[in-house]
Order: sequence, then structure tokens, then C-alpha cells
Amino acid sequence: MLNGLSLRARLLLGVFVLAAVGLAAADVATYTSLRSFLFERIDDSLEAGHPYVEHAAFPDNGRDRGGPPGGGPRSAGPPAAGIDWYEVRTLSGRIVKGGTFLVGGGSPPNLPARIHIPAHGGGDERVTYFTVESKSGDTSYRVRASVEVGHPQDVFVIATSLHDVSETLHRLLLVEVLVTLAALGAIAGLGLWVVRLGLRPLREIEATAATIAAGDLSRRVERAESRTEVGRLGLSLNAMLAQIETAFRARERSEQRLRRFVADASHELRTPLAAVRAYAELFGRGAAARPDDLARSMAGITREAERMSLLVDDLLLLARLDEGRPLARDRVDLAEVVQEAVDAARVVDTARPIDVSLEPVTVLGDRDRLRQVLDNLFANVRAHTPPGTHVHVDLHRSDGAADLSVSDDGPGLTEEQAAQAFERFYRVDTSRARASGGVGLGLSIVAAVAQAHGGEAEARPRPGGGATFVVRIPASDADRGEP
Repeated sequence: MLNGLSLRARLLLGVFVLAAVGLAAADVATYTSLRSFLFERIDDSLEAGHPYVEHAAFPDNGRDRGGPPGGGPRSAGPPAAGIDWYEVRTLSGRIVKGGTFLVGGGSPPNLPARIHIPAHGGGDERVTYFTVESKSGDTSYRVRASVEVGHPQDVFVIATSLHDVSETLHRLLLVEVLVTLAALGAIAGLGLWVVRLGLRPLREIEATAATIAAGDLSRRVERAESRTEVGRLGLSLNAMLAQIETAFRARERSEQRLRRFVADASHELRTPLAAVRAYAELFGRGAAARPDDLARSMAGITREAERMSLLVDDLLLLARLDEGRPLARDRVDLAEVVQEAVDAARVVDTARPIDVSLEPVTVLGDRDRLRQVLDNLFANVRAHTPPGTHVHVDLHRSDGAADLSVSDDGPGLTEEQAAQAFERFYRVDTSRARASGGVGLGLSIVAAVAQAHGGEAEARPRPGGGATFVVRIPASDADRGEP
């Protein structure tokens, strides 16, 4: 049944029940304690007045019991005040004397026919106390019954009315009920206020979750503090939401890059395929019978096929690197690889000056892929800088890694262009003109090969103009002085 209640209702019900049980236990303890105290006082009063009434009932025992000499029941005097009834009966229940009120009147106690008095060893008398109703039922009596020393066959009974005690206990019960109800009402009101105040952050979390479910991933839980459990829940939820938002944005960017990658790859493949198709149509229209047209068609088909082959090879390499396929792990003298790439670049572009600063450093990796990194960097310089632009190549060790940088004095890059330089099919020239360079995969391969070797690639604008491309690859253990 409780599962169908809200958290607020369950908290309030729990607090209310605990408070009710606690107050009820306190009321019962107070009532019982006061009742026991009052009965003890009545018993003490009966015990104190008993000798005087006994002397009145048994004048011959007065000297032995220490009671006052002579006199009837009314001569008991003030010490017997509070004793309303006395009676003497045999053990079998026959009334011998008494059975009257000492003072006043009213309905007598409804005593049982036979009164059982337990035996007490070693005492002067056997005594028992009990409570009975009056014969009219409108009041109660506290009764003391005893077997006296001088009259072992008689039972001496005295009683006092509990009317005042009952009034006191009834008044106490009424006060306890009223106070308990008032306290429960106050606890319920205060508990409702405290629970609503305590659950307010949960309502804010609920509203935040609903807003996020509607699409607003930037929403956060307000006033989340570490002092309370709900506040710490809000902080944890905010941290989780930040991670979810970051992952969601990253997925969106990944999907956008994938769509752009597919579109760019389709575009780059469509151009040579269209050219091949055009040359094939030219051949089908009679170029085979014209030697010049035939040679032109075959040369065009071969050229475009080579372009497609290079593009497909680059895409296949990137796909393999993305899959995490392991590369060769040989010891490679990176300075030697750089020098070979510089020599090849000088042969390709003899008019371009290249400055080289090399420091011997050995890395573990794939020599062919490392050479491809250098070739792609030099090809990028040739594609995006004017002829004769100065190039600076630097290789040195830094913190257990090989730092390779290729700088140029060309037009340079903006911060935005540098951030996107290694994205696939990204080109500064968005017109895709063939004069601006390749298809935009060269630097992507540089970054992918560097990551496959446990390193990274970075593009930096130069303050005075030009650009710097840095590739950082961990050096081998032996080159770092490690075992």
C-alpha cells in the first residue's frame, strides 16, 4: 500500500506515526506513574489510620497495637481521616461487626464474599491491598484487608474512596489527549513544511530532467550544494549532465564529420569517374579509328584511374588506422628518414630553399609511414605556398620524444584554420579548385600516423607569417636512456 504513496506522503506518515507512538508511550508512562504514586499514598494513608480504626473495632487490643485507648469507631479521631469504611468478618466471609461508614455515607464497597489474604512469614499480621467498585458502580474503593494478631480468625477490612484519585486521573487523561492531539497537529504542520522545503531540490531536479528530455542539454540543477544529500545528488547530476552533453555534442560533431567525409569522398571520386566515363564515350564515338583521339582517351583514362587509386589508397590507410591495426615496430633513425624526405623534396622543387636542423633520435615505428608523414608535409607546403618560399625543418629530442617541425614563410593560417587543418577533406580553399592542392587527406594521414605511433600532430600559425606543423612521437627506450 505504501508503494502507491508519494515520497512526501510516506515521510509525513512515518513522522506522524513515530510521533504518535512516542507521545502515546509518554502518556501511558505518565498516567501509570501518577496512578501508582497516588495509590501508594492511599495505601500509606490506610496503613497510618489502620491502628486507630483497629482499636475502635478491638478495644482489648489497643494497648498491644499502640492505638488510642477506648472509644468506638468515631473516637478514631483525625489520624483515621481518609478511611471511609470498616468491617470485621470471619475468614469464611460472615460479617461480625462494622460494615458502616466512619464519616459521611454513600454507596458501600462491593467486597467479594471471601477475601483471600496471602500468608506472610515472620510478621505480626497478614495484609493485602486491592481495589473494588462501589455497589452502585459510581466510584471505587481502595481496600486494606488484614488478619490481626489477637484475632486470627477475623479479617479486618478498611476502605477509602478513590473519588478524588479518579477525578485527578480523568483530568490528567483529558489533558494528555488534548496535548497529544495539539502536538500531533503541530508536528504534522511542521513536518509538512520541512518535507516540502527538503524536497524542493528534488522538484527542481525533476523540472531539470523534463527540460533536458525536451532537448535543452544545457540546463543544470540550480543551487546544488554539497551540504545536503539532495544537494550532492544535484552536483552529481550536473556532472553527469555535463558528460552527457559533451558526449552528445561529440557525437553530433562525429556525425557531421562522417556526413561531410562521405560527401567529400563521393565528390572526389565522382570527378575522376566522370572523366573516365567521358573518355569512354569519346572512345565509343569513333576515337578508336582516330589515332590522336585514341591516344588522348587512353591517357585520360589512365590519369584519372591513377587519381582514383591514390584517393582509394589514402582512404583505405585512414580506415585501417582508425581500426587500430598495428603498424610495424622497428627501430627507425628518424633523422635519416627526414634527410631522405628533404632530399626528395629538393629534387621535386629545386627552386625552394629548405633549411635543415637535425638531432639524432631513434623511434619505434613504421619507416614507410613515417616517410609518408614527411612527404605529405612537404607536399602541403608546395600546394599552399608560392614557389621559392623558404622552408625550415627541425628535429630534436624533448622530454623523451622526437619533435619534428616543418615551417614555411608562406601566407600562413588563422587560428580557426589551424584547428581544422587535420580534418579529413578540409582545405583552406573551399572552392575545391585543383590548383589549390590535393583532396585534403594529406594532413589527416599525418595526424593518424602520428597517433598510431603514440604521438600527436599540431598546426600553429607563425606570428610573422607562415605556418608550422609539429609532429611529436615518443622516442625509443634506448634513445631515452631507459632499460
